Amino acid sequence: MCSASSDLTAQAKIRNAAIAHFARDGFAKTNLRAVAATAGVSPGLVIHHFGSKEKLRSVCDDHVLRILVQRADNAGPSGMQDLFHEYLSNPEEYRLQVQYMLRAIEEDTPAAGTFVDTLVAESEQVLRAGIADGSMRPSSDVRALAVLTVLNSVATLTMPPPLARALGHEQFGPDVLRRLALPTLELYTHGLFTDDAALNAARAALNDSPQEED
Repeated sequence: MCSASSDLTAQAKIRNAAIAHFARDGFAKTNLRAVAATAGVSPGLVIHHFGSKEKLRSVCDDHVLRILVQRADNAGPSGMQDLFHEYLSNPEEYRLQVQYMLRAIEEDTPAAGTFVDTLVAESEQVLRAGIADGSMRPSSDVRALAVLTVLNSVATLTMPPPLARALGHEQFGPDVLRRLALPTLELYTHGLFTDDAALNAARAALNDSPQEED
């Protein structure tokens, strides 16, 4: 997160250290002594400020959620471009925040639910506006398309090293993002297939398959 400079309060240093540990190691494996060592404070001071690991996690959730939701709320039709510019301005900080929330999503925390719901709602709003003004193609399921675009965005920003190496880089970073930018927009703009054969086959298969009852 933010650099652990002398300008930060002890609470902010502890919070930022905890975010880094929770993102990398997960909540269960992170211990307060490791957080304290990274923050450069005593374990007792962590307890003094936060009381417990659970309360520290709650503070971290709220902090990352506030930042990421604010970014989502500020995103309009050019939201992806704005997010990419912000990512490129400080990729390590942004990537850590997304990694933290991805870990929260894996652990199905309340903060993760709020984060995903916000991103999907914002994405759906952009899609419906684009369909209404004719700048985007209609979809058979706009909500599902919104989920798909959010999934793609989160997966891109948390790309694992093997996929980055497939593009000639040791890990995901600005160079990989620049490499992916045009193909991503080409896919969104022009599509992939040249005819409707695959789509029609999928429709036929879905129509023939029995629906599960609730």
